[in-house]
Amino acid sequence: MSNRHVSDVLTDREAIADAVLRAVKGLDRYDAALFDSAFASEDVTLEVPHRNMKLIGLSDIRKNMLDSLGPLDTTHMISNIRVQVENGADAASLTAYALAQHCQAGKGRDPESPKFLVCGEYSIDLKYDGLDGLWKIKRWMLDVIWTQGDKSVTQPPR
Repeated sequence: MSNRHVSDVLTDREAIADAVLRAVKGLDRYDAALFDSAFASEDVTLEVPHRNMKLIGLSDIRKNMLDSLGPLDTTHMISNIRVQVENGADAASLTAYALAQHCQAGKGRDPESPKFLVCGEYSIDLKYDGLDGLWKIKRWMLDVIWTQGDKSVTQPPR
């Protein structure tokens, strides 16, 4: 695997799906370089309509997502990925389901620690970045379907 955060042997559809996988793995491991590699620089938005949240620009997304959730013990499971792309196109979209488990930092292996589970559907628009050969997220919308557990684990400590 190259140092570009992605394998050189992915099909176009796999490379498109890999953008969301880089984003959530970067979030789960609090890896800013991997997280950033998934986004189209500052020209991006992330929306969570049920929370009336719209983040504009990678700096805002990093501050409100990576820097708040990254330190937690989290895992994002992505499934049912559907990619829409035309051959040779430099724009694509995908939808996917996500299960995201959140736990206080360092407490993930403690079965008694509070946890917060979110199930949602991602709708993502992407573009191909010819400079580094990666597909990158331009717009990410999270439609939360259900939640379970203690939401306070996702809040900053008081």
